[in-house]
Formats: sequence, structure tokens, C-alpha cells
Amino acid sequence: MWCAVIPTYNNAGTLRRVVEEVSRHARHIIVVDDGSTDGTADSLEGLDIVLVRHGRNRGKGRALQSGFRKALALGFDEAVTLDADGQHFAGDIPALVEAAARCPGSLVVGSRNLTAEGMPARNTFANRFSNFWFRLQTGIRLPDTQTGFRLYPLRRMGNLWWLTARYEAELEMLVWAAWQGIPLVPVPVGVWYPPAEERVSHFRPVRDFARISLLNTVLCVGAVVYGWPARWLRFLYRRKI
Repeated sequence: MWCAVIPTYNNAGTLRRVVEEVSRHARHIIVVDDGSTDGTADSLEGLDIVLVRHGRNRGKGRALQSGFRKALALGFDEAVTLDADGQHFAGDIPALVEAAARCPGSLVVGSRNLTAEGMPARNTFANRFSNFWFRLQTGIRLPDTQTGFRLYPLRRMGNLWWLTARYEAELEMLVWAAWQGIPLVPVPVGVWYPPAEERVSHFRPVRDFARISLLNTVLCVGAVVYGWPARWLRFLYRRKI
């Protein structure tokens, strides 16, 4: 059984529309309001959702943790995550769910077309940068390691408290899943970016890029002492069976 988890921070202008579109494909929706100050939660009045609220902004990673914990407490085994700014198409949710059904226990990764018209150049560079380090840390090639449109196998993910709290937490979760031997299944999804003057972004280029770089350094060390040895042990174990 699965639900949708939508973390949000100051998305009052788009969140209601996103939730309404998601509700056409998901029976159960959990919205995590990460300390919004623009009346984001008020925009959801009358909608059939579960709302989790943070008293202050704690970061996207912590919002996802709260959403996952709530999902587990309600008995859900999987969670589809997508952003509250409207860039993801709710119509792609069935494709993620179907991929998870074909490969039970997998982490399904929605993969955007990074060469599509309108894709910000900064996003393309950041994703290629992230893809390179992810392959170095895990030995796995993925077309899009920066997307927030995913389906997580909650009970296989284990401990839901990660090192990082903000955007970089999604990369950390992906690497950890790979080290745990959880299959990663990419699925093509659409993406829409509004004109630059209409975009609402909480990404802080200098500070957040520095945090991601620091995380990659830690993950590279982790890959040497844990990730790659665990991968080889699983390979040898499968050969013996």
C-alpha cells in the first residue's frame, strides 16, 4: 500500500493545484508544511489530506523524514514523493507505481529529460555533477540523481534519520539505498519549469552547493569503508548460491 508525500515550504500559490492533481492518482496524500510563513497550509482547506506541520523551517530532508514516519505510522509500505511547486506531472505517478510493482522493494527514480527546452542550465550542470559522484560512490549509473519525484520502499530504507537536513538529503538517501542493495529503477517522467521570473526556489546556490560538496566528500569516504565492500560481499554471496 502506498501514499503520496509532498514536502512544502512557502508554496501557497501552487500547492492546492498540485494536491488536487495528485488526488486523481493517489487515494492517500500526506503534506508536510515545513514552517511556511505565507499561509501555505491554509490553501489546503477542505481537501482530504493528512497534514504534518513543522513549527519552523527545518529543511526538505527533515520534511521528508516527517512524512515518511507518518506514512509508516499509518501503515503504508511505499511513498511517492514530489515537489509542491508544480514542476512534476501527477500523471506520471502510475508509471512509478507500476515500475515498483514489477520490481518489488525497489526505489523508483523519476528521470527528467535534462536536454528538454526550458530546463535551466544550472539544473543540468548540477545533475551531471551529482551523477558523476553518485556513480563513483556506488558503481551505478543513473540518468537523474537530483529529482525529487521518486517512489521509496519505506520498510527497506531502514533508519529514517540521515546526516543531512536539506536538499542534499535526497542524494544521501539514494546512495544509502544503493549501498544497502536496494534496486534503483529509473523511469522517464516529464517536468515543467515556469519562466525564470515566476519560479519560486529556496535553493541557496553558494551555501547549498557547499553542503552538497561536503556530503560528497563524506560519501566517498563511506564508499571506501562500507559501500564498495558491501557491494562486493553481496556479489560474492550471490555467486555462492
